[in-house]
Amino acid sequence: MDSPSIQRALISVSDKTGLVEFGQQLASSGITIYSTGGTAKALKDANIDVIDVSEYTQFPEMMSGRLKTLHPKIFGGILCRHDRQDDMQAIAEHGIHAFELVVVNLYPFEATIAKPGVTLAEVIEQIDIGGPSLVRAAAKNHKFTTIVTSASQYAEVADAISTDKATSLDLRFRLAAAAFARTAEYDTAISAYFQKQLCESADTAFPPTQTISLQLQSVLRYGENPHQQAAIYKDASVQRPSLLNAKQLNGKELSYNNLLDLDAAWSIAKSLPDCAVSVIKHNNPCGAASAATLSAATQKAMDGDPVSAFGSILGMNQEVDAATAEILATPGLFVEAIIAPRFTADALEILKTKPKWKSNVRLMELGDIPSQAGGQLFRQVDGGMLVQDADDGPDLVQEWQCVTQTQPSDELWEELKFAWAMVRHIKSNAIAVTKDRSLVGAGAGQMSRVDSVEISLKKAGERTKGAVLSSDAFFPFPDSIEAAAQAGIAAVIQPGGSKRDQEVIDACNRLGIPMVFTGRRHFKH
Repeated sequence: MDSPSIQRALISVSDKTGLVEFGQQLASSGITIYSTGGTAKALKDANIDVIDVSEYTQFPEMMSGRLKTLHPKIFGGILCRHDRQDDMQAIAEHGIHAFELVVVNLYPFEATIAKPGVTLAEVIEQIDIGGPSLVRAAAKNHKFTTIVTSASQYAEVADAISTDKATSLDLRFRLAAAAFARTAEYDTAISAYFQKQLCESADTAFPPTQTISLQLQSVLRYGENPHQQAAIYKDASVQRPSLLNAKQLNGKELSYNNLLDLDAAWSIAKSLPDCAVSVIKHNNPCGAASAATLSAATQKAMDGDPVSAFGSILGMNQEVDAATAEILATPGLFVEAIIAPRFTADALEILKTKPKWKSNVRLMELGDIPSQAGGQLFRQVDGGMLVQDADDGPDLVQEWQCVTQTQPSDELWEELKFAWAMVRHIKSNAIAVTKDRSLVGAGAGQMSRVDSVEISLKKAGERTKGAVLSSDAFFPFPDSIEAAAQAGIAAVIQPGGSKRDQEVIDACNRLGIPMVFTGRRHFKH
């Protein structure tokens, strides 16, 4: 049959954004509106004719609004199949009206659980029962019933009704798909909340069930390589400043690899002290630095590995100012993207006009840096997910031990802290060589730690004299210490824990190099 003419609408919404305007459009199209509670009041206050659901069902709202729409005269009118004679005869016999349009959005459960100090009782009252039932019923019967679950859908539906007094099957199918996605997202949030409560009571980090709800944010040009299709999905529950909540101020569309590198750049920059800058190439840092000013940190970070820094992505933990932008606009430099809390107007002017790559550089503004760390990381493997705590908490410096006869100076202690903060962000086997709180050499992702040491020392060159070397895991043999000493490394920091720790300590004592054990490994596979 043709799309049914819309004669009656059932409207029950918590979020009343755009409600009055939409109600006026429906009323002007001759549609009879049925509604409940606060929704009915908002429409009546705008002089829109509304029939109360309780008047229609002859059954009052009760239990402080818990029971309003759960009634056969409501669900029969939503679920009836207009091309089935027995369905239409049944609703006629029982005095049921067909509802061709259902407009429902759900109680604000997600917003409620995000409030600090919210109680379980408050959370329970924000679990919508009637709303999801109405949504699912209308979506199931989308061949005949139009389901609207978001104010963003009002305009398209209103236009269709004003033109045809009906909606197309294609539109109804799309709205039904969105409706089922919304109820799934809603139930995911409820499930996650209850699973979290179970974890807290059982003192475990891992609930029996993990549910994840993601929304398509955009389809990307391609994935890691041009022959791979790709998209990015957003976790709607994350409201804090994040990469996917950042505002793009300039530049081309972000690619799959851009997004990975921006995430790495931001992760490093926000973890470093003072004004800090990270320089990322192929998801590894080729430069990073902390300094008293962002411009000084930027210069030091770009000088860490100037060759690799060409075409890199930068992360900054402070507002980008004009002095910093001038450094990046130096002829011969080229960066793909910058992520930072903010950009001053002067910095934006410089970055958008001075360098040759001005029209292409992606400038991502995050807003304030969130203070919280922790959470869990999910990583897909064949057939499922690996889940672990994020390795972004502070290191317990008070538990570090100098295990050598020679003790680091106060200056070297500060450099060792910076080197240890850096090495956790480099792919294992990871070695970082730092000097003056700047990454000057990195050995990343090698199968042999000896190879990582060799690469990091080669990258650092003459800057190894007086620098410090950090390792994400223990040295199994003293050969790397011998190489570090020959290059002029002044101090070493590593977790310790090898069967041959004493051999490594003996080598440091013989060579006069202080070495610190942290007792904590920072593998990053």
